[in-house]
Amino acid sequence: MAKIRVEENGAVRTVTLTRAEKRNALDYEMLDELTGAFKVVPAETERVTVIRAEGPVFCSGMDLKARQQNLTGASPIEVMLHAVETYPLPVVGVVQGDAIAGGNELALHCDLVVASSEARFGMSLAQIGLAPTWFLAKKLLEVAGPVKTREFLLLGDPFPSQRMYDMGLISRVASPALLETEAQKIIERLAANAPMSLKAMKALIVREMCFRDGIYHKDIDAMVTACGLSDDSKEGVAARLEKRVAIFKGS
Repeated sequence: MAKIRVEENGAVRTVTLTRAEKRNALDYEMLDELTGAFKVVPAETERVTVIRAEGPVFCSGMDLKARQQNLTGASPIEVMLHAVETYPLPVVGVVQGDAIAGGNELALHCDLVVASSEARFGMSLAQIGLAPTWFLAKKLLEVAGPVKTREFLLLGDPFPSQRMYDMGLISRVASPALLETEAQKIIERLAANAPMSLKAMKALIVREMCFRDGIYHKDIDAMVTACGLSDDSKEGVAARLEKRVAIFKGS
């Protein structure tokens, strides 16, 4: 069964996460489907793609049970997020509920984000013994700057959507009742703009933000991998799944 739904309606294409019963947690099948949805060539009529989610949670991040199946090798979530970020036309995230860890990254890799006032955004990796890859941390630095990125990562506590807006990390905040109205305003504005301009501007922004890619970081990659293979990460993931407090030993 498909874990996303793709719908086309004139200038607007909508990609919806449909794994509400699992808080839209990302497993490998879902990552593959999302990657495929953003690897396609846009239709001539398309002007904007919208990412939405069913249920009360936008996306709770990687499915921890699925993550335990594969701790090494290429990161499917990075491949998916890169596809979203480099999609030729603007991508709007409509965040009706919490966006945590990989869900937070999915939202921030959209070009514009409209969030419910009840939504929260966070990176809880330190709380389960993991660390973000170079690619994932780079996006936080791009949108949040070093001070707020430190708070995001080192504490791991979620930020309310209003604070995200006040910091300039998302585009709009609206009450749950007005979320769709506010999102539609942005979607309609984008759909009315010149497609060649949209594509050129999107490519320009993505290219200019790639300057950190050339920095040497193999040593950092090794540290991140070590976190993922550590006893602490096994304990952290198990504790989160069992809904208890993790006991970390630094190994």
